[in-house]
Amino acid sequence: MGRLGLALAAIAVLSLPVCAARAAARHPTPEPRAQVQGVADKTLRQAIERAVGDAPGEVANRIEARRRAAQAAVSATALLRTEGYYDSEVVPDIGEGEHPKGILKVTPGPRTILGESRIEWVGTPPVDATDVAVRAGLKLKPGGPARAVEVLSAEGRLVAILQQHGYADAKAASHDIVVDHADKTMRPTFRIAAGALVRMDGMQLTNKGGRTNRKFLLKLAPWKPREIYKPDHVAELERRLLDTGVYDSVTVALAPQPNADGLRPVVVSVADRTRHALSLGFGYSTTEGVLVDSTFSTFNILHRADTLTVFAKAQTIDSRIGVSESLPDWWSPGQTLKFGPDVFRDDTAAYSNLGGELVADLTQRYGKYSFFTKGLSLVASRIDDHEGGVNVATIRPLIAVSFDHTNNTLDPLQGFKFDARAEPTAGYEERVGAPAGMKDHQEALAYLKIQAQASTYLPLDVGEDTVFAARVHAGSIIGGEIPLVPAPDRFYAGGGGSVRGYAYQGVGPHYSDNTPQGGLSLIETSLELRRRISGPFGAVLFLDSGTVGSQATPTFTHIASGIGVGFRYDLGFAPIRIDFATPINKLSGASQNPLQVYLSVGQSF
Repeated sequence: MGRLGLALAAIAVLSLPVCAARAAARHPTPEPRAQVQGVADKTLRQAIERAVGDAPGEVANRIEARRRAAQAAVSATALLRTEGYYDSEVVPDIGEGEHPKGILKVTPGPRTILGESRIEWVGTPPVDATDVAVRAGLKLKPGGPARAVEVLSAEGRLVAILQQHGYADAKAASHDIVVDHADKTMRPTFRIAAGALVRMDGMQLTNKGGRTNRKFLLKLAPWKPREIYKPDHVAELERRLLDTGVYDSVTVALAPQPNADGLRPVVVSVADRTRHALSLGFGYSTTEGVLVDSTFSTFNILHRADTLTVFAKAQTIDSRIGVSESLPDWWSPGQTLKFGPDVFRDDTAAYSNLGGELVADLTQRYGKYSFFTKGLSLVASRIDDHEGGVNVATIRPLIAVSFDHTNNTLDPLQGFKFDARAEPTAGYEERVGAPAGMKDHQEALAYLKIQAQASTYLPLDVGEDTVFAARVHAGSIIGGEIPLVPAPDRFYAGGGGSVRGYAYQGVGPHYSDNTPQGGLSLIETSLELRRRISGPFGAVLFLDSGTVGSQATPTFTHIASGIGVGFRYDLGFAPIRIDFATPINKLSGASQNPLQVYLSVGQSF
């Protein structure tokens, strides 16, 4: 099958289940409960039509038509009132014939506007500064449309502002909303009970923290005793406890009553995970082989919410085993220290690499989604590449930033994420295997490797059944040149998570014997159209592109693109994915198969 034929077949395969689902939905075909007449404003008419909704199948008789029209009139009247049309008129009717359509004759009338809004305090009012902040947060502008949703939102906003200013027990007591039909105005009055200003005490542990040291837990509180209550402080404490990863459940809440000092402690309950956890992962691709990935974790050995992990990975191209220790809230809350050694063996088309490393990273969380990492690694390995054998020893500092604003890390439906890293590298490499009587050649290494990746996710329908996803990845190695930059540190493209349709490391410069050379710059892009078909089943169309350059500045002269189709099965926490991809263009110096297959857990990006 040619590439164009394979691409068309992929599109057809994706289309078949979608078309089948649509065909099933037409039995019976839904139709509007009633036709809306008399509304010139397109936006308002569409809102009424959505409120009226559909009925299953064609109307059976005139009695059924009148019943549907009456139901539609109730829905339309409610919608008009919420939009501020309190003097509207909705008359249900039906058309002619044995199976008539329902009709709504709508006269919206003038739209009611907002008049002056009032706030009345029930009980003791808040301090003056808070009173001013609450009234500023009302945001009901006189003369604006009197939409019910905005009025009700304003009431909730008032309570939230009070809580942010320390009035933890604030609540809406009642409200009066007066609509004057004579001057077409709405005048809302909100009665708010602020309650007392709350000052916080320390943490109150209901189960003494389980296996975690009590003193360690008490240090996680982001407030000091006698500070004014802030709901963000309580939420941050909960986040710090959950981030440790050593608890099955975490409950954090302000105590309902003050203690003898008039302060309110925060009641904390944590339930420990089982002491040990084993996880297994599997994957497969036609060029990268079978992947088996496992971790064995032990929690709270040091009684400070720490995690000791032994990990092992076995794959044709990349195998390693190691140990890491994770210490959350290391120097300050929200800061995690992770360190440990590992040994590795890489066996790719471009090189083989056998060695070990010692890695230490310190990651600080900012807010909910942003992270800043500083790290250092010491690496020693023996590399065999196209140029021969080389012993390499390097020291590598790391600076990295990342943030994730998606709704689900493993299966995002909306949002965006970004990460970037810079790794200065210094050390030496020694070419081995020199002829007899000659010393092995030694070279100093000094270069900077930087890369960044961004992706975005856009739902194309209300139910988020269809999602457009896009990714871009760019990198550059500054201050180095080939062959002095060791082969494992160069950029390559092709394979799963890169440019699907091409072999692993198949995109980029090659030596004359077809061995991948790697490059000093990289650009990759991916576009996906993801569709949920039915229940846990889904499908994907994708287009990947990429290029690897021999210079630090990317060039776009040799772009490789692959197209394909994928299928998904949602496990609840993440989808199983299987992708079929074919290359669009033939690359000089690189062998390639017409079809590549990739199997793993989680979306490709």
